Amino acid sequence: MSLLSIKNLCVTLGRHRILDAIDLEVERGEIVTLVGPNGSGKSTLLRSIIGAVSPTSGRIHRQQGCRIGYVPQRLSLDPTLPMTVVRFLNLPHRHSRAAVANALAQAGIPGVEQQQIADLSGGQFQRILLARALMDSPDILLLDEATQGLDHRGIADFYRQIDRVRHTLGCGVLMVSHELHVVMRASDRVVCLHGHVCCQGTPERVMTSPAYQDLFGLDTADALAFYRHEHSHDHSPAQSHDHSDSRTHSPADAAPTCRPSSGPTPAPAPAPAAKPVLKQTTQSREPALQLIAPNAEGCH
Repeated sequence: MSLLSIKNLCVTLGRHRILDAIDLEVERGEIVTLVGPNGSGKSTLLRSIIGAVSPTSGRIHRQQGCRIGYVPQRLSLDPTLPMTVVRFLNLPHRHSRAAVANALAQAGIPGVEQQQIADLSGGQFQRILLARALMDSPDILLLDEATQGLDHRGIADFYRQIDRVRHTLGCGVLMVSHELHVVMRASDRVVCLHGHVCCQGTPERVMTSPAYQDLFGLDTADALAFYRHEHSHDHSPAQSHDHSDSRTHSPADAAPTCRPSSGPTPAPAPAPAAKPVLKQTTQSREPALQLIAPNAEGCH
């Protein structure tokens, strides 16, 4: 049984239909990301799950005893308010020192219990919000654009921490994000939302779907090449790089080793110890990709 199951969910605010016939499931241990343009109903969907917005119709079912941790899109605090991290995490009810320390460690920001909230950087504060969401070891973690205001390195670090959290706790993660280049690497499934579910599936399938391309206008091949290329090619000693992790590479990284030019072989260097240099043509920047046909599951 899924941790979270949403069937035919509709939300109308005033005279506007915000969400229409949404079907969605989240399993334990997976990361599902909601993408879509501004005003497409992503935050409304998360707020419906936590009960802050009442659905007009449809059903939201959580597994019995399922605990939810929620990181909001933004949280404004009075900068003149004297409040330490530990006091903030103990609202509205107190936790043990061990529980607070464990949550901070899981959020990747240990040892800051006595720091003032007002003295934290934007990235540190986002991790404090994450720690707050982790206080009760949630079964589902909801993240509503939790990386707003972070720089590129901060965004990458935050998503790596989320990946560690889901493996440590075994929780499901449902997050909203606009960082498409990171989302496609960090997610198990992607749901493209525009008032309704336009398409959903693996990142590769969604990126090659017409519905996704209509919304975002991306050159799918170039976007995929930014972070995925096959490692079926041979590496020369001079151009070797580490494959110990599963990280991906940009086309610029892949070009020197993916596909050498078929042009004439350069003249040998006069010194025996010198290594010949292969001239690369523009063809060498075509990464070896396997693009999945544009038939994303549930595309409309």
